Amino acid sequence: MTTTPSRGRRRAPTRIERAAGKAAALQKPRVILALLLLLALTSVMLLDGYLRSEVGGDQRVRTGAGSSEVPDDVLDGGPILTFRGGQATTVSVPDKTIALTFDDGPDPTWTPRVLEILEEYDVPATFFVLGSMVARHPDIVADMVEQGSEIGLHTFTHVDLSYQSEARVNREMQQTQLALAGAAGITTTLFRAPYSSKTDAIDDYSWQVYEQLGEQGYTSVFIDTDSEDWKRPGVSKIVEWATPEDGEGASVLFHDAGGERSQTIEALPKYIEKMRAKGYTFTTVSGAMGQQAPGAAASGAGSQAAHRPATGATLYEGKALVAAVAVAEWTVPALSVGLAVVGVAVLGRFGMMLILARRHYRQRNRRRFSWGPPVTEPVSVIVPAYNEKECIANTLNSLARSTHPIEIIVVDDGSTDGTADIAESLGLPNVRVIRQANAGKPAALNNGVRNASYDIVVMMDGDTVFEPDTVRQLVQPFADPGVGAVAGNAKVGNRDTVIGAWQHIEYVMGFNLDRRMYDLLRCMPTIPGAIGAFRRAAVLDVGGMSEDTLAEDTDITIALHRAGWRVVYQEHARAWTEAPGSLKQLWSQRYRWSYGTMQALWKHRKALTDKGPSGRFGRVGLPLVVIFQIVTPVFAPLIDVFTVYSMVFVDFRAALLAWLAVLGVQLLCAAYAFRLDREKYRYLLMMPLQQLAYRQMMYLVLIHSCVTALTGGRLRWQKLKRTGEVGTPAGPSGVS
Repeated sequence: MTTTPSRGRRRAPTRIERAAGKAAALQKPRVILALLLLLALTSVMLLDGYLRSEVGGDQRVRTGAGSSEVPDDVLDGGPILTFRGGQATTVSVPDKTIALTFDDGPDPTWTPRVLEILEEYDVPATFFVLGSMVARHPDIVADMVEQGSEIGLHTFTHVDLSYQSEARVNREMQQTQLALAGAAGITTTLFRAPYSSKTDAIDDYSWQVYEQLGEQGYTSVFIDTDSEDWKRPGVSKIVEWATPEDGEGASVLFHDAGGERSQTIEALPKYIEKMRAKGYTFTTVSGAMGQQAPGAAASGAGSQAAHRPATGATLYEGKALVAAVAVAEWTVPALSVGLAVVGVAVLGRFGMMLILARRHYRQRNRRRFSWGPPVTEPVSVIVPAYNEKECIANTLNSLARSTHPIEIIVVDDGSTDGTADIAESLGLPNVRVIRQANAGKPAALNNGVRNASYDIVVMMDGDTVFEPDTVRQLVQPFADPGVGAVAGNAKVGNRDTVIGAWQHIEYVMGFNLDRRMYDLLRCMPTIPGAIGAFRRAAVLDVGGMSEDTLAEDTDITIALHRAGWRVVYQEHARAWTEAPGSLKQLWSQRYRWSYGTMQALWKHRKALTDKGPSGRFGRVGLPLVVIFQIVTPVFAPLIDVFTVYSMVFVDFRAALLAWLAVLGVQLLCAAYAFRLDREKYRYLLMMPLQQLAYRQMMYLVLIHSCVTALTGGRLRWQKLKRTGEVGTPAGPSGVS
């Protein structure tokens, strides 16, 4: 009996309440860790997308703007623009001097070849680099600096800065400086704007940018001659267009990235030889500025004068940026490979389910199909219950209508809400109520098995209702003496809410199609707790329901396989269960399921080496469960993640079409599953939303479970809040 605490005195927590409180305290850090892992993955992918696609970088390029605000001496001046003392000043490259410059790098294919040529001919150059490329290829930038070349900034994402806000301009420069600091330990004062050319092309919009950067100490560099190698006009044309008027000095533009640059590589040695034959010398931008200064020394003086050592926060933030990019560079391709593998596995699973489910349906629904002589002897139905006052009456009333002879054993596991009293008050025949101190669901089931009067025991949950014919259908496979357990067809009774509809789709498509497949393969991994039948001797032979895992149903199923028993699926034995009605309850239930499944698989890992017929589960079932219920579900959301990634960073239309194609395949499988179970198709309208929201939640639950498995942890039997809204079904059609 349950004692009532005196008024004013606080009731002492029960054993399960204490265990639940302790478990909740332990799980909170694991949830945080799981969310941090998700956040880290999201950040890595955003960083990779930002680096690769120049997101946020609109592709606009300004043309035809006026230049009324640009000083005439700038428009007519040399290619090097400084703002010393707040005054705009241009500097020209000295006669017979070439300031060789390269834009858009570094590129892992072309830039090293450019550097080899420059080293071979002992020619210095200035490379205007993109921050996104520097972060991805820091070693190349370090080689540039070590070789004596000069570095300038070319923004982080190659956007036309004349369209950008002042904050965006500063961010482009700061990010590139950080990348440069992390790669080579320097910063620079040189800058060349994307899409810029000669000073006479400066317009009023870009002039504001140059003034802004000039106030920050930057020197803006333009060109005198453009090789236009990006057009790939041919080697001779590149050399010709890069050659200045006889005797004049020039800032000359080539590209070491941004496309196929084989013509540039071929033209560069010819250009160097040609200009040296004309008496030209080569220098960097700083070298050209140094030669123009009073008392400047020989050619090349101050060739890296624009460089400044990176120190303090800039240096460490730069190294962190480069390290983060390195992680992204490894992670995203690895995930891409994983996505391909998962895609094949998912499609393979769908193919297997469709083929085997159809074969299973046709086999089990043939007129001549029979398990053997009809099973008519009475069976024991065990109902473990903890605080099920909302549901227990519906459950027992449904059993009372059974067309098969049964005894009902209600094992009350220390309920505090009067569940046992309600069960007794119904006055139903053949109902026994056993009260025990709170010990958990496995202990309650074992107590019921010990007290069962018959050789076949049916186990169900206290929130589940059976159709009148359910027990009869469920026990028929026991006509085969090799069958040790039977899994029934669990259905969601409260399916009229969004969460209920999502779970209904999952039950019909995932669980039941899976069970058909596993049944034919003779490696059924789980008999659902809501509806399952066992030979009593088989249960006792394997030691009963174990408390070693959270998924006692999966644990006992695998144990029966290993003991040599066959486990089958009976689709016509239907049970209606009350699915979780809130996201919090759903999370709790699915976390217990997924973590418990991992525990059970780990507990029975030696099944992989079992010999003979009893080793079939280890050879076939266990690998399939690991692949289809752990590995694939963990990575399956990558399909959605990469879809979003591709929509934002690659090709929106192509990514959307690919996602819709995958959804179409899933919808086809779901429709077939609904057809086999004779369910109404209208619930499939919820499937697109299920893919967008529900599957992501299941992904987080599985990640949470994996984190718990890796860090260690135990939970007790968790009690979900019930409403009792699933009533007694009228017949085979139930509440469908």
